[in-house]
Amino acid sequence: MARTRKKKKILNDIEVVDLVARGKGFATMPNGKALFIDDAIPGDVVDVLVRKTTSGYVAGRVLELKTPSPDRIEAFCEHFGTCGGCKWQYLDYEKQLQYKVKIVGDNFRRLGKLDFDEILPILRSDEQTEYRNKMEFTFTDNRWIDKGEVADDEKIEDRRGVGFYVPSSFLKVVDIKKCFLQGGQSNEVRNFVREYAWKEDLTFYNLMKHTGLLRNLTIRTTVAGELMVIVQVAQDDTDAIEKLMEALKAKFPELTSLHYVVNKKRNDTMYDQNVITYHGRGYIEEYLEELKFKISPKSFFQTNPKQALKLYSVIRDFANLKDTDLVFDLYTGTGSIAQFISRYCKFVVGIEEVADAITDARFNASENKLENCEFIVGDVRKEFNEKLLSKYGTPNLIITDPPRAGLHPDVVKRINESLAERVVYVSCNPATQARDLSMMKDHYKIEKIQPVDMFPFTYHIENVVLLHKI
Repeated sequence: MARTRKKKKILNDIEVVDLVARGKGFATMPNGKALFIDDAIPGDVVDVLVRKTTSGYVAGRVLELKTPSPDRIEAFCEHFGTCGGCKWQYLDYEKQLQYKVKIVGDNFRRLGKLDFDEILPILRSDEQTEYRNKMEFTFTDNRWIDKGEVADDEKIEDRRGVGFYVPSSFLKVVDIKKCFLQGGQSNEVRNFVREYAWKEDLTFYNLMKHTGLLRNLTIRTTVAGELMVIVQVAQDDTDAIEKLMEALKAKFPELTSLHYVVNKKRNDTMYDQNVITYHGRGYIEEYLEELKFKISPKSFFQTNPKQALKLYSVIRDFANLKDTDLVFDLYTGTGSIAQFISRYCKFVVGIEEVADAITDARFNASENKLENCEFIVGDVRKEFNEKLLSKYGTPNLIITDPPRAGLHPDVVKRINESLAERVVYVSCNPATQARDLSMMKDHYKIEKIQPVDMFPFTYHIENVVLLHKI
């Protein structure tokens, strides 16, 4: 018996009145329910295709833009709307900044139920394009085909491509010709690898069958112009790999660091894989003020380095350090924040669970001749304990910069019990930051809130909060 197809529900002539978390347009249904709309901004009048209905809200996407908002602008990228990046290309940059500040405030008031005096003016990014120092591209043997790309009766035989996932899909990849997120030679490298692979008839990865040679391409750059390329393959085809490596060397003799990874797993993370340095140094170098930082293939480093300097300066200003202060830096990564503030305090202890990142942190501290930093490998939840306090003493300041998921409740509890005078909480997710701060509000008072725009033309926002012990 044939299954009856459920009729699609469409809402007509909806006026969008606000922007909320994750960059969604907001409207109110006639019955009072909240309506969240992808790809809509305040001032738009749209028809909405409903995707989800719950007892509390309705979610959908724009089916037709009836009347565009006066704040809408033309997108500058040919891949906009199909590619999953740069979701706010249709919104004027000054308006982006206004809404990012508003979203921070909304999260703090509504989710965290937090008391605060004001939010400081957001620190804008001087560069709105080509600001990222790291990009990861996916190879596919079945790239996404736009409706207008071919006639209905025409079939594309070769669908190999390399680019980004379509929004909300881990199987569909858009072949990217030019990306505006990374400058330098990023586009040249990616396009060269694609064309070389086509010419040599190399197989591209199939995400369903887990077959094919070429899997991922990572390109990392520095402000000083250094270039790292990492090619991830799914088969140990030494001849094909080495020929590709040699082709990259010949085409880009200025390459600082060239690597490959043979990853036969079903997932594409390389953090548990062996990275083979084929050419050049095993790392690239970045600078923050006079400090030098080694960045290896598995290292985390702020992806917008010029804005990172502004971000770290905020952290240092909020910290208000004395030369007698002990600082704990939770989720220290490669120790960049710890080292940036170390010259202004007595001692810094950094904790990070990625061993390679701690190796880099120790190397960087040595290179920068910093003797008052110590770095510990381990899960912050387990390492931030009584034993740590017994060894180093009570910190005057705790800096924490956790992943998007925020702090584990055990870590929040330990911070509350630590007797630290001050906490500087750095977050890339104001929603989880607000949740965590709500668990700290009986112990710490919010003194300052400083948003920093690290990611123009996206709804993402970095936010720094200074807390004082009550």
